[in-house]
Amino acid sequence: MTVLFVNACLRGEQSRTLTLCREYLEGVDDVEEVNLAELKLEPYYGPSAAYRAQLEKDGQFDDPMFDLGRQFAEADEIVIGAPYWDLSFPAALKIYIEHVAVMGMTFHYTEEGRCEGLCRAKHLTYITTGGGEVSAMNYGYEYLCGIAGMFGIPETRFAAAENLDVVGADIEANLNEARKVLSRLKATR
Repeated sequence: MTVLFVNACLRGEQSRTLTLCREYLEGVDDVEEVNLAELKLEPYYGPSAAYRAQLEKDGQFDDPMFDLGRQFAEADEIVIGAPYWDLSFPAALKIYIEHVAVMGMTFHYTEEGRCEGLCRAKHLTYITTGGGEVSAMNYGYEYLCGIAGMFGIPETRFAAAENLDVVGADIEANLNEARKVLSRLKATR
């Protein structure tokens, strides 16, 4: 089973989100990690977007620009780790999603015009941490639920350590609450 770990923890090893992700992935033999801080992906603009659209239309997926999409489509499980930034997640993750959203590879449209997913992952697990409360307005997770549906991933799962920057908060207790959720999710892998 191949687990694709999308590491959007842009603060590197200082990231509490990354710590939780690494704990969740402990014991998994086949983990492919995509480190967005290292990739430094660029969004698609006019000419590059047109070039990509033409290749998609022609079914020419051998260009390296489709490598991330292929990797995403072929993974058995997707784990995304990203801090809670500005009610969502870092922009690098949105750009990554733009790169993996490849028509004809991760999704396509039926003759009836219905979007149909082509990914084989059974679930997408989203792990985050926030300085304040996350669950009340977690637009990043809502977006990822929509993307998972578009890509044909039937289940999305979520774990967050909240209130990590609140004065007087018991940070370790808050992290441990997230660890409990992750332990339950790990048991249903």
